[in-house]
Amino acid sequence: MSATNSTTKRGWPANDDPADPQTVLGALDDDACRAILEATTEESLTATELSEQCDIPMSTAYRKVEKLTEADLVEERVRINTSGKHATEYRKCFDDVRVSVCCDSGIEIEMTKPSAEAESGATYAVADD
Repeated sequence: MSATNSTTKRGWPANDDPADPQTVLGALDDDACRAILEATTEESLTATELSEQCDIPMSTAYRKVEKLTEADLVEERVRINTSGKHATEYRKCFDDVRVSVCCDSGIEIEMTKPSAEAESGATYAVADD
């Protein structure tokens, strides 16, 4: 038996610091990251479970969930088991990502939260370099 501590989670920034659009695009361009996002759409999974479901090595699973967490595409929670062991689990924390290329403001990324949690989407932008 296990429970999830929803007070210990990462994913959507608590402050107004936006995710870097290049980080988001880099994660979305990665095959293993996309497999993890698909696997975590309906349920939260540990790195071990992701390794098995996505058929990737454990070391790759850990690297990819870190990449996805940095891009604010998955949230991280602690799963507390009655045996006293704790495990970190990951879950996709967005419904849609829209990318726009704007002449004056560079790349703009809009991510919408899952409909149960969302009031509106979060928009992240970066200026042209």
